[in-house]
Amino acid sequence: MTAPTDLHAADPEADVRMTLWEHLAELRNRLVRAALGLLGGGIFCWVYRVEILAWLVRPYENGWHERGLPGQPELQTLSPADVFVGYMQLSLVGGLILAIPIVFYQLWAFISPGLYSREKRFILPFVFFSTGLFLSGVAFAYYVAFPFTFRYFFSLLGQVGTGGTSLTQRPTLEFYLDFSTQMLLAFGFVFELPLFLAFLSLAGIVSPKQLLKFGRWAVILSFVVGAVVTPGPEVTSQLAVSGALIVLYFLSVGVAFLIGDRRKSVAEE
Repeated sequence: MTAPTDLHAADPEADVRMTLWEHLAELRNRLVRAALGLLGGGIFCWVYRVEILAWLVRPYENGWHERGLPGQPELQTLSPADVFVGYMQLSLVGGLILAIPIVFYQLWAFISPGLYSREKRFILPFVFFSTGLFLSGVAFAYYVAFPFTFRYFFSLLGQVGTGGTSLTQRPTLEFYLDFSTQMLLAFGFVFELPLFLAFLSLAGIVSPKQLLKFGRWAVILSFVVGAVVTPGPEVTSQLAVSGALIVLYFLSVGVAFLIGDRRKSVAEE
């Protein structure tokens, strides 16, 4: 009688079987909790909105002064409500970044009923590493991608021919927030690549050998993404982004091999 019990314990849904409506109710509860975390983070960021905006424009200011452009950098507004809308957008994005551990926990907790009992204990490590990778991507965008990008964009400004016309730049607050926050979030989610591939391996959707075989194409795609994200003649910026993506991919392959070995040992047991 022991063998059937052990086999049943290996069933992903052996612990709790849920109907479709129960799954939808669980999804609703998880979304509500994630939204509450986002709301709390957004309120905190609204209180410190001026300091956060000053932090966000610092790479722009540094690039402006390094290029020796005249005057001081400005962020223009075109309507009375633009400042309020801009601060709201900044608070929401900042709130999402602050609440990302809660969001990831609710995500993994919702997925966990579909995992095997022995795999459910990976939920907290998944939350920890997904949060760390996301914040690493945000930091990479701010400290690496922003300086290279602004330096190149500012190099395109200046005199046009000999007629006295010059290219200058006075972006609006809306355009700058759209550009900067999209880059921060994009790099944050791109850095989730190792965990995403690890989860696909854990679910048995892809195998480590398939990921390793795709490695050559992953390298090519990494350089394409690096060239698109950091346009311009500066090879160092492209190599920085492409190198980070390549390291992340092969780190994912290593994690997939570890998970594959773990799955094999569990299956044998």
